[in-house]
Amino acid sequence: MFLPHRIQHCRRCGAATAYRTPADDNRERAVCTACGEIHYENPINVVGTVPVWGEQVLLCRRNIEPRYGMWTLPAGFLEHGETAREGALRETDEEAGARVELEGLFTVLDVVRAGQIHLFWRARMLDTHLAPGPETIEARLFREEEVPWDQIAFRTVRQTLEHFFADRRLGRFGFHEGHIA
Repeated sequence: MFLPHRIQHCRRCGAATAYRTPADDNRERAVCTACGEIHYENPINVVGTVPVWGEQVLLCRRNIEPRYGMWTLPAGFLEHGETAREGALRETDEEAGARVELEGLFTVLDVVRAGQIHLFWRARMLDTHLAPGPETIEARLFREEEVPWDQIAFRTVRQTLEHFFADRRLGRFGFHEGHIA
């Protein structure tokens, strides 16, 4: 899969980079033309939750691009200095103002084209108090038949919700992994 050359200047010395395959490597990297520093580009982790209250799932209506106005699970980019679990809890609080308890890693979905890995945990809501942050127009609980499927922002969220409702109908929750083509 070809990804665009994004690093144009060395983070160490500021000189221009050139994409080439370094010795003892197997793919192109941004290599500084002055100091030889090799810059690696790795996937970004997106972490979030499937917050549940009884028979309902919490969704957030996006107040930011991409997909402004569409519905998503509370999720966002993992930050340096936090574990993936901590990031999922933080994002749930930031986007929905929801207090949750994580119940287990539920889906891991690779989005190769975007250079991302999405991780969602099942989460039990501790109460129904919601205080959405600035990235969210509204946060709301939905029963399965009420989910606005045609307004779901991302395929990873749709797949996670589909797995969740299918597992719930079976009476047991599994772990799901996959990728978005």
